[in-house]
Amino acid sequence: MRNKKGMLLVVSGPSGVGKGTLCARLIAECDNMRASVSMTTRAPREHESEGRDYFFRDERTFERLILEGGFLEFAYVHGNRYGTPRKYVEDMVEEGFDVVLEIDVQGSAQAMKAYPDAVTVFILPPSRAELRSRLASRNTETDEQIELRLRNAELELFMVKEYRYCIVNDVLSDALCQLKAIITAERCLVSRGAALEID
Repeated sequence: MRNKKGMLLVVSGPSGVGKGTLCARLIAECDNMRASVSMTTRAPREHESEGRDYFFRDERTFERLILEGGFLEFAYVHGNRYGTPRKYVEDMVEEGFDVVLEIDVQGSAQAMKAYPDAVTVFILPPSRAELRSRLASRNTETDEQIELRLRNAELELFMVKEYRYCIVNDVLSDALCQLKAIITAERCLVSRGAALEID
């Protein structure tokens, strides 16, 4: 049996929970998996390329796409616009690829509304103490920034009930196995056409 269409996998969780590492491993180990590519109004940085890192567009084009409903989600960050192009995701899904959208809780709420068929997964830390330890070990934020991220995490954790699945990322390999199991189960759903075509 095989499915013609792929699916959109939305992965969220607090900063420092390890969702980026988890998604990178998933994409590296699954041939059918693709990372979503965002669109931005900022200029390309050195070594960034069109369609691989981002789709680079001007403000007028971005604004037009907003008005046309061309984004699953979008946001204004540090003076630039960022968004997930609806057409890119839908084209990849139609071609049979599973698309991973790693995104914050606010963006995922928009994406869920725009794409109700998305498979949504919330990544949880094993404990608040471990989340604090992971943020500190990154050495990328000040103590004040870490405290802010932890306060934000408390608010984000209340959103877990909005997701279809949740995974506690204690041991990365275990969390990855659970994420793969979710994808396998979703591919077997009759509502996704699992039984419609038998070779």
